[in-house]
Amino acid sequence: MSEPRVLIVGAGPTGLVMATWLAKLGIALRIIDKNSGPGQHSRAMAVQARTLEFYRQVGLAEEVLRRGIKVQKLRVWREGREFAVLNFADFGAGISPYPFVLTLPQDEHERLLAENLAALGIQIEWNTELTGFHDEDQAIVARLRGEQGEQSARFEYLCGCDGVQSAAREGSHIGFPGGGYQQRFFVADVAADGETVNGDVNFCLAPNVFALAFPIRTSRMVRLIGVVPPELAHRDHVSFQEIGPGLEKLLGLRVLEENWFSTYHVHHRVAERFRAGRVFLAGDAGHVHSPAGGQGMNTGIGDAVNLAWKLAAVLKGEADPSLLDTYEAERIGFARKLVATTDRLFQGIVQPNIVGRLIRTVGVPRLIPFALRFDTVRRAQFRLVSQTGIAYRHSALSRGVAGGISGGDRLPWVGPPDCDNFEPLKSLDWQIHIYGEAGPDLGRAARELKLEMHVFPWNRRVRRAGFQCDAVYLVRPDGQVAFADSGQNPEKLHDFLRRFKIAAPASSP
Repeated sequence: MSEPRVLIVGAGPTGLVMATWLAKLGIALRIIDKNSGPGQHSRAMAVQARTLEFYRQVGLAEEVLRRGIKVQKLRVWREGREFAVLNFADFGAGISPYPFVLTLPQDEHERLLAENLAALGIQIEWNTELTGFHDEDQAIVARLRGEQGEQSARFEYLCGCDGVQSAAREGSHIGFPGGGYQQRFFVADVAADGETVNGDVNFCLAPNVFALAFPIRTSRMVRLIGVVPPELAHRDHVSFQEIGPGLEKLLGLRVLEENWFSTYHVHHRVAERFRAGRVFLAGDAGHVHSPAGGQGMNTGIGDAVNLAWKLAAVLKGEADPSLLDTYEAERIGFARKLVATTDRLFQGIVQPNIVGRLIRTVGVPRLIPFALRFDTVRRAQFRLVSQTGIAYRHSALSRGVAGGISGGDRLPWVGPPDCDNFEPLKSLDWQIHIYGEAGPDLGRAARELKLEMHVFPWNRRVRRAGFQCDAVYLVRPDGQVAFADSGQNPEKLHDFLRRFKIAAPASSP
């Protein structure tokens, strides 16, 4: 077996997805976690469309769908009465093959990813902690403490996916500025029955209360999230029994069994950098924010995919190491924007003053359902929440415009019956997409560059997706368009690839 070239610290969803992509791309690695095993409680819940698209590329989407629950509706409740219903079943129809939000508890999510890693020959090293590291001769020497005692090991790169208290971030002396919300929050997993045990997401509001109820695992299991009542917030210890009766009245349910309960404070922070030499940060090690919109875990997974294919390309000699500079440039800007927007949204919903009460009693139950009646608003909201709207137009790895698509944009999806332009993305390779016809000069250039070229028929649906007939779209391994050219000029394509010395794998057909 090859010597591990990458050390991943942290076996949450971010680290597990990074390990999956690196393993699929043929990179030897180790993944460690200081905990004794996978999480036992469901924390993050939402699996967004962009994450499912990434999972499709590595053969995991169908199993995630099988284990999860598709959110059909968002029901808005006010003081125990249903006030509005929003249909989420096909919220993003035509935008993604997954036009919905899926709920899958994080602990089940992690077990699935760990099972897949084991099938790829990668075992998570539990009870193993990163205690320090330093640079030495173009490598990272990491000090690890595990069940066999202390050891040192060399790696070419270290990826810190180890959460808010990241040893990788602290060891790199990277600041983590931000703050916290004054409110104290609770989370509980319960077995229950009642009106809000309906398989949908229930958003419950009152002048001084905010709570969410999600379906998990089975139809009788519910995840509850909300603000600890002000009269209890100052207490060091708060039990579910003290909060439960008020929740039952607010949510119209009857709790049969409490499986897990915890209180916590929410923070909003973004690391000053996502890279320090050969050390990279991803997920909660680099950014943490409110749970509004179900973005946290999905953003970490997006970090993992973005970094993994770039590391693999550099380690296999298929790209210049400067390619790795684009990781921070692409992901830190999105993280800062996400923290700023979710912070404003969350603060507005939970603040205890008159503005917060108006948002809870008027803004959310009346204005949002009205706005989401309009198709353009619904589609824009889906792109935002699903993360299918993420683009890297200002990245050094993005160039050109053709039709409505710019370099840096996510490749628009065109599905059956005309074609399925996401199917070729399973190769995890650079590829050329043409919608129309490819000229002979471009065909020769693709063969010289050892790039797969996929030619799709031109039709009305393709045009509506934003493509230009016969234009060239060079697609990155993560499904983002890197280069768009309205003509078929092979020299422009060569010039772009030369910028980062990008070459297709020797094994490419």
